[in-house]
Amino acid sequence: VQLQASGGGLVQPGESLRLSCAASGRIVGINTMGWYRQAPGKQRELVATITHSGSTTYSDSLKGRFAISRDNAENTVYLQMNSLKPEDTAVYYCNANIKMSGAQFWVNYWGQGTLVTVSS
Repeated sequence: VQLQASGGGLVQPGESLRLSCAASGRIVGINTMGWYRQAPGKQRELVATITHSGSTTYSDSLKGRFAISRDNAENTVYLQMNSLKPEDTAVYYCNANIKMSGAQFWVNYWGQGTLVTVSS
């Protein structure tokens, strides 16, 4: 399976970005999908998750500015980021709990990460 993240870039404070992450491969099902981020010198932290049915969880500090969504038909998860701040600068990673064709168990997979830089 491959998780391909895209949409990162350089933006100014107050601007918006939308990240996408598409899962591909011989996928039978995808359970929870999510976004995490890792700022320079810091540990990776949760941004948001979304279940197959659309239930969401957010980091308390990001709720209200960020919104996660998904397209189950396209095996894709999105992260809409608004009112971006310099402290949002990080590599953003997508994560998905996936069952592959022929596999016995569900496995967590990670995307390669996409860099978001917020700077004036």
